[in-house]
Amino acid sequence: MAHFAKLNSENIVEQVVVVHNNDAPDEAAGVAFLNNLFGNATWVQTSYNNRIRKNYAGIGYTYDLGRDAFIPPQPYPSWTMSEETCLWSAPIPMPIDDKSYRWDEATLSWIEFNPNI
Repeated sequence: MAHFAKLNSENIVEQVVVVHNNDAPDEAAGVAFLNNLFGNATWVQTSYNNRIRKNYAGIGYTYDLGRDAFIPPQPYPSWTMSEETCLWSAPIPMPIDDKSYRWDEATLSWIEFNPNI
């Protein structure tokens, strides 16, 4: 199966659809199939196993043409994006232990919390 992301005018993913390989033997054929089915739109192929365009597209992701990558929304202003993966990272790594943490942007730190409360 082939997966395609529909982009709005700002290259933000609005929808992701699955197309049978018979209808999308390559990206151009898949785009033509989708435009015939739904009307003209901007469709870009995405890969469920991240073989193309770095990350699988999700609604709200941005397609960056220069990087040829789908980039998730930035979770916090302090987080930076890796050029290699086009994923966001906190300024400090999350502790690795058996506890649960959430990012606190005000203190730029990981705060322990109990997810069962």
